[in-house]
Amino acid sequence: MRFREIITMALSSLGANKLRAALTMTGITIGVFSVISVMTAIGALQASIESGISFLGSNIFQFAKYPVNIDAGGNVKKKYQNRQNIRYRQAMRYYELMEGNASEICLKVFDYSKGQAVYNGVKTTPSLTVVGTNRSFLTANAYTLAYGRNINDEDVALARSVLVVGKIIEKRLFPHETPIGKVIRLSGHTYTIIGVLAEKGTAFGQSQDDICAMPISRFFENYGEANRTINIATQSFSHETYNGTLDKGIGAMRIARGLAANRENDFEIYSNDSLKSAFASIAGVVRIGAFVISFIALVAAGIGIMNIMLVSVTERTKEIGIRKSIGARSRDILRQFLTEAVFISEAGGVLGIVLGVIGGDLLALWLKVDLIFPFGWAFAGLIVCSAIGIGFGLYPAVRAAGLDPMEALRYE
Repeated sequence: MRFREIITMALSSLGANKLRAALTMTGITIGVFSVISVMTAIGALQASIESGISFLGSNIFQFAKYPVNIDAGGNVKKKYQNRQNIRYRQAMRYYELMEGNASEICLKVFDYSKGQAVYNGVKTTPSLTVVGTNRSFLTANAYTLAYGRNINDEDVALARSVLVVGKIIEKRLFPHETPIGKVIRLSGHTYTIIGVLAEKGTAFGQSQDDICAMPISRFFENYGEANRTINIATQSFSHETYNGTLDKGIGAMRIARGLAANRENDFEIYSNDSLKSAFASIAGVVRIGAFVISFIALVAAGIGIMNIMLVSVTERTKEIGIRKSIGARSRDILRQFLTEAVFISEAGGVLGIVLGVIGGDLLALWLKVDLIFPFGWAFAGLIVCSAIGIGFGLYPAVRAAGLDPMEALRYE
């Protein structure tokens, strides 16, 4: 028999049992959908985050109390929780020690309770990011000043009530006028706006334009210093001097923290590369989890295919006997049943890939990141589906091909 004839007969047999074939395909679809949707979403997120995660700017390292992959407000290991905060006095001591050895030194502290700005009765959402910092915040965090001026050393020294705000605040409170020189209320305190940041977009699915930056000294006066830790970002003069600046920075930080020579660092050091590595390790764990779940679902679907094909062999025993009696060879019967199994598996796989890509990209769209198509995983999915169809369809096909034509003709 020609292969085209085998395919035609296989499709005709499946068409005679549409519901059964569709239900069998569903298991394959679910397994492929789970892995493709996760891989699509992670791929889109990774592409976006690896570009957006460079919020530290170039040639910059940062000191912090907690590692980048530890949630400071939740499940924190005691090792990090019991560390003393990086206090303002320590940060200023580090600043003094590193002055002249670095291009920029940014001190920053966040108010995690968020804030709400009000001007002439108009309010922003109560989720603004409030940060206390110094003049180096823009450089260290890859922001650009759209207009107005930046926070300067005098603002910090005098603890002035001034703000540099993001585009979201400008658009919400000042749609038809300039915010420069205007006085707004933020979390119960009044501030004068001195500058507006250029639009930066989103990272990790969160807006970076809902920020209010004030002098760090004013931040501590208004929000208090207790239970707050400062992050210190340091930029070297060039890529060539980065390692030397990092070594000096670690030494200065140890001195500022009062660490003896035999004590290990009680602070974390990270850069853009370490942030990307942290995300890559998390993404790898998620990928493995998705693969294991999908593998279990695909094995269960393969068992379903085997079961349905065995039922089909039993129902079509007389048909097999007739075909053999008029000249069909055992290998023709084998190829027909294998083709049916592979077709069911591949059809379910294609549907799972389509739904998985749509599901993953819908999540990416919701998070406002670039859409992708995971060609590698889609191709791997089709290969796996073919293997499942052949692997689980082989026994029923061999059983059908091995039927004795005389016994099969007598089967009722």
